Amino acid sequence: MESSEEALIQARRDKAARCREAGRDPFPNDVDAGDRVEVGALRRRCESALLEPKSDQRYSPEAVSALSADSLVHIVGRLVARRGFGKASFLRVRDVTGELQVFAKQDVMGDAFAALEDIDIADHVEVRGSLMVTKTGELTLEARTLRLLGKALRPLPDKWHGLTDVDVRYRRRYVDLVANPEVATVLRARSILVQGLRQFLDSRAFLEVETPTLHPLIGGAAARPFVTHHNTLDLELYLRVAPELYLKRLLVGGYERVYEIGRCYRNEGISTRHNPEFTMLEYYQAYATYETLMDQTEQMLRDVDTYLGTRLTELGLAASYEAWRAARVFCLSEPFARVPMRAAVATALERASLPPELGSRLTELAKGPRVEGAVPTEVDAEVQELRGCSERAQRIDWQNLRRALFACKSEGERLFVAYEYFAEPFLHEDYRSSDGTLSRPVFIMDYPFEVSPLARRKNGDPSLTDRFELFVHSRELCNAFSELNDPDDQASRFRAQVEAKAGGAEETMDYDVDYVRALEHGMPPAAGFGLGIDRLVMLLTGQPSIRDVIAFPLLRPEE
Repeated sequence: MESSEEALIQARRDKAARCREAGRDPFPNDVDAGDRVEVGALRRRCESALLEPKSDQRYSPEAVSALSADSLVHIVGRLVARRGFGKASFLRVRDVTGELQVFAKQDVMGDAFAALEDIDIADHVEVRGSLMVTKTGELTLEARTLRLLGKALRPLPDKWHGLTDVDVRYRRRYVDLVANPEVATVLRARSILVQGLRQFLDSRAFLEVETPTLHPLIGGAAARPFVTHHNTLDLELYLRVAPELYLKRLLVGGYERVYEIGRCYRNEGISTRHNPEFTMLEYYQAYATYETLMDQTEQMLRDVDTYLGTRLTELGLAASYEAWRAARVFCLSEPFARVPMRAAVATALERASLPPELGSRLTELAKGPRVEGAVPTEVDAEVQELRGCSERAQRIDWQNLRRALFACKSEGERLFVAYEYFAEPFLHEDYRSSDGTLSRPVFIMDYPFEVSPLARRKNGDPSLTDRFELFVHSRELCNAFSELNDPDDQASRFRAQVEAKAGGAEETMDYDVDYVRALEHGMPPAAGFGLGIDRLVMLLTGQPSIRDVIAFPLLRPEE
C-alpha cells in the first residue's frame, strides 16, 4: 500500500511531467537574475512607507505606490506558504534575505496564472509584478508573471511537524534550514563571527596563513589523532589536532603576527561540546606575553559580539540577536576575572566549606578500594564526611576525582585535577558581575608545567607556566600562553610526553625533532592563542549543543 508521503511525491512528479508535456522545463537553466531584487533590499527601499509603530510592519499604500511607480519588481526564491485557490492566491516567497507576500490573480496574470496549477510549496519560483499594500497593511508583490525554476519532488514537513527528531534534523540539515529559519540565522551568525574575528586580527597587522592538515607527527595539543595513509609515499600521517607547531615555525622564519582559521581533528568522544572535526582560530604574536593576550582577548570578544549585532541588524535579523543577548547568563561588559589556578582551588574549597588543607592531601584521597564490594577504608569514610560538609560538596564528583588523582604522577597533575573537580564546575557561581545577576568570564592562570608541554615556565615559580584558559559560565572557550622558546626545555618536555605515551597515556605528543631544530635557530619571545569557533558561536547565540552551530555534524550512519 502506498504511503501518504509516497503519494505526495508521486503527485509532484506528475506535475513535473505535465510541465514537460506542455513544453515547460521544471528545472530550467535560463533564469536571468540580473534585475532581480532581494527581499531585504526591497524592504529597505520601502522603509519610509512604514506606518507607526514601525514594529508592526504595516505600510502606507500611497507611499508604497509613490516609491515603486510603475516599474516591475523581479524576485526569485522558494515558495514557503500558499493560501487560496481558484482565481486568486496569496503566496509567500523566501530568499536568503527574507520573505515577501505575493498576490496572484487570474484577471491580472491572464494565461500565466495557469502555471500555479503545477507549483507546490518548496518549489523555487521567479515572480515579476508591482508592489502593493493589502488591506491589512502588508507589503505585497502583485504578480504579472510567475514561473517555476526548480521543482521540489519531496514536500517540506508541515510547519516542522513530522520532523521533530533531533537526529533527523541534523542528518537532513537542508530541510532543517528551510523549515526552521532560526537554524539558518544561527549558521549565518557563525559566518559573521568568523568575519568579525578576521577583521579584528587584520586590523592589528596579523597575517592570515595556511599550514598543513596532514602531519607526520602528533603535535600541538595533547589529543588522540585520526590516522590516514599516503599511498605514493607509503607514509602514515595524522589529521592535525592543532596548527600550533607550524605557526610557531613561521615566527622563527621572521613573521611577527600570524593566524589561521581552519579545521582540526581529534579522535575523541562526541558530546554537546565536542565534535571530532571542529574549527579553530590560532594566532601567535611575537614580543608579547600571556598578559598581553588577556587584554586582547577581552577586547576581541566584545568587538566580535558588537560586530555580530551590527551585521544581523543590517540583515533585518536584529530580533534574533536581541533575543540571544537577553537570554545570556553571563556578561562581557565588565572586566574579566583573572585567577591563578591555586587560588581558584582555594576559593572553591572555602565556598564548599571544605578544609583548606585538603589541597595538600590530594594523594591520600586517591587511596581506597578500587573494586566494587571491597571493604570501605578510612579514606572512604573521610570522603563521605567531606561530602556532607555542604550542599556544594555533595555536587562534587568525588568518585571520578579519586580515580583521576590515582592516575596522577606529579604534584602539578594533582593540582590540575583538583581544579577540574573542585573549581571548574563552579566558576559561574564564584565569579559574578558587580550586581550579582550574571556570571563573569574568568581567566584561570598559571597552569602546572606538567600539563602544559608547550608553555613557558614562570620566572618566579618554574613549577608553573605563563598560561591561561578562559571560561565563560564554567565553559572553556580559549587557551593561551607565553610560548616556550628554549629548545633544550622543549626537548625535555617532548621526552616527558614520549615517556608518558610509553606508560600507556593516549593523549600525548610525539618528539618533533624538526621543531626543536627550528627553536635552535631562534624564536622570538611570543604568546599564542587558541579559540574554538564552534564554542564561540554556541556562547554568543545561546545554543546548547555544538551540533546546533555546525551545518553537518558527524553522526552514526543511518540504519
